[in-house]
Amino acid sequence: MGRLFPSLRGYRRQWLGRDALAGATVWAILVPEALAYATIAGVSPVVGLYAAPAALVLYAVFGSSRHLVVGPMAATAALSAATVGDVAGGSDARFGALTAALALMVGAGALLAGLLRLGFLADFISEPVLKGFIVGLALTIIAGQLPKLFGVEGGSGDFFEKIWHLVADLGGTSGTTVLVGAGSLVLILGLKRLAPALPGSLIAVALGIAAAAAFDLEDHGVAVVGRIDTGLPPYGFPDVSLDDLGALAAGSVGVLLVAFAEGLGAAKTYAARDHYEIDADRELIGLGAAGLGAGLSSGMVVNGSLSKTAVNRSAGARTQLSGIFVAVLTLVTLLFLTGLFEKLPEAVLAAVVIAAIVELVDVPALVALHRVFTRRLGRAYGVAARPDFLAAVAALLGVLAFGTLPGLFIGIGASLLLLLYRSSRPVVSELGQLPGDGHFASLERHPEGRRIPGVVVLRVEGGIYFANAERIRSLFREAAVREGTTAVVLDAETVSFVDVGAVRMLDALARDLGSRGVRLLLARDVGQVRDVLGAADAEDQLRRVYPTVRAAVEAARTGT
Repeated sequence: MGRLFPSLRGYRRQWLGRDALAGATVWAILVPEALAYATIAGVSPVVGLYAAPAALVLYAVFGSSRHLVVGPMAATAALSAATVGDVAGGSDARFGALTAALALMVGAGALLAGLLRLGFLADFISEPVLKGFIVGLALTIIAGQLPKLFGVEGGSGDFFEKIWHLVADLGGTSGTTVLVGAGSLVLILGLKRLAPALPGSLIAVALGIAAAAAFDLEDHGVAVVGRIDTGLPPYGFPDVSLDDLGALAAGSVGVLLVAFAEGLGAAKTYAARDHYEIDADRELIGLGAAGLGAGLSSGMVVNGSLSKTAVNRSAGARTQLSGIFVAVLTLVTLLFLTGLFEKLPEAVLAAVVIAAIVELVDVPALVALHRVFTRRLGRAYGVAARPDFLAAVAALLGVLAFGTLPGLFIGIGASLLLLLYRSSRPVVSELGQLPGDGHFASLERHPEGRRIPGVVVLRVEGGIYFANAERIRSLFREAAVREGTTAVVLDAETVSFVDVGAVRMLDALARDLGSRGVRLLLARDVGQVRDVLGAADAEDQLRRVYPTVRAAVEAARTGT
């Protein structure tokens, strides 16, 4: 198959049953969810179903994840509604065509980015930021499902607004709806723990439909999915102008960022659990192909789904063949089975989504990030001593308070600011000579080491550049004014890089210390540090580099 259908390479016949079962389980979730998300996007509910089949098949052809399920999602549906609403100008007649056009633009943008190999940009979204983003997104999804579980109206907005609306509406709770939803949730979670081989989600959906038909649950106040149009989607380019496409361009970039981040986060989460790699460039190409397929099928924006991927993996999926099964079943649904899902209680759907997504609220992972701390790091960096934890929390709270796209940027921004802050405050350790072997090591870590009379040995743990040059100059000058000091040795073994500004600072420092009768000596420069010192015409004493700290100390003591 070459580079197509990568997840099907080495396929084993015994996987077929698990993939088929997982596909059926995801199908049971995707159909009602797609209907709901299309409503969020401001289009006919059936548009959500139109988007799914082509997107699922095309992602299976090009994508790198074995488990990721693509389809309409709440966050991108909401962004789609906002973007299209600004262009449609209140015209309901144009909303559907513009929604399909936006899906095409997001798909084309992702495909182009993948072909240009821009997937490396995802490396700037650190794993802790992704973890916080996923936890925040999972909590937001759960908050959006809880009103269906209680049979109340709920509301829109961020996580806190949704919870506030829920609390305000609890007086109208439907007891029958709670019974159906809570019972389904207990059933799914119970089967997951006691009989994980059974498809708890599919069983809950089947029982929910059966109960709705047998006990007339709709007459008892239990909301159901409702009417769904029958038939295949109209295929082709949507009826929009070039001006419309230009007006959608800016918004499509934001939708693409959210779609890629959410899908990549879900793909990486389950790839890590099953020990395989995700190719960010292929993910962009897969997302692009899926978006083009959805747009040409009169559908809406699609992206990797956190909740449906969780269902897919927990149901035993081994490859993207499960997604192809979902596509086929969705087409069958459009042709023959729409009436079946019209009676599905929304509370059952909410229970299935919550049961799938709750395991992604990975509090232990956040606790583990918080534990990465030492007193030495605290003294060096202060509140920034836990950068990974802070970045994760920033992304989490950003998603909860401001929404998906702002939350992602908040997490990335916090991560980069913390990186810059820490790099501007490198740890500078004083070294002492160890008894016995005579090697030099940090006095803080090895208090048995001894200082060399008249010589201070300092090690900079990190690069030296314009942002930290003055701080390092200050620390070296403080060491040089100690009583009896005749030389300061810079152990450069752990200096990863220097820039021209750093070389100029070292030159000025050497002259400054020399005017005080103190020499500055350099030991153990490596790689690009040596190259930059030579190319930037450093002072002669900096060009003379000693191979070891011991050699530099000996030169300082003898005056050679």
